[in-house]
Amino acid sequence: MTQCQAAVGAGPPDRAPVAPGGFSSQRLERVFNQCFSAHWRTRLAGGASEPYYQPAAGAGDFHLLYYRSDYFASALHETAHWCIAGDRRRQLADFGYWYAPDGRSPEQQRDFEAVEARPQALEWLFSLACGYRFHVSADNLGAPDDVNGGNLAFKQQVLVQALAWQERGLPQRAQRFFDALALDFGSGLRVRELALDLSGLAA
Repeated sequence: MTQCQAAVGAGPPDRAPVAPGGFSSQRLERVFNQCFSAHWRTRLAGGASEPYYQPAAGAGDFHLLYYRSDYFASALHETAHWCIAGDRRRQLADFGYWYAPDGRSPEQQRDFEAVEARPQALEWLFSLACGYRFHVSADNLGAPDDVNGGNLAFKQQVLVQALAWQERGLPQRAQRFFDALALDFGSGLRVRELALDLSGLAA
């Protein structure tokens, strides 16, 4: 039985501390691939210079979800994007999104944050399942503070989305992955039990 199968079929596990030094991207790959490679034909892979989602080229191929280098946070973030992407977007390269580089205008930054609030909220929940410190990101390092707004408004968007999911439940694939992470990393957490507030959203 895989960790993902155990997480789906088991009752509330005993709480256990996350093993020190256990935050390796390869560990995330293993958990993700156990959950999603068979039914959803999708695999998580590191070593990329930039994150990228590549749909399968043919019926017998896998969709590939690439994250940057061996960064744990990058892997978590990309899995969050995939877990909330609908059927149509999962057939498009990089989910059909166009990425504006650093130095975005205030209007471009608002558009970015409107798209990013949901995946970053889910990344936060995944991080909590792992016992990993989450850092919210406006991803606009070249912009002055008045463009990024000190991140407060964006943090509030992320918090509101996380609270909404806590109340009504996560999407199916997101819940499956959260449970598998909580089991594999030993946190034993349940989404409904999380204490969510702005203090958990570090800049």
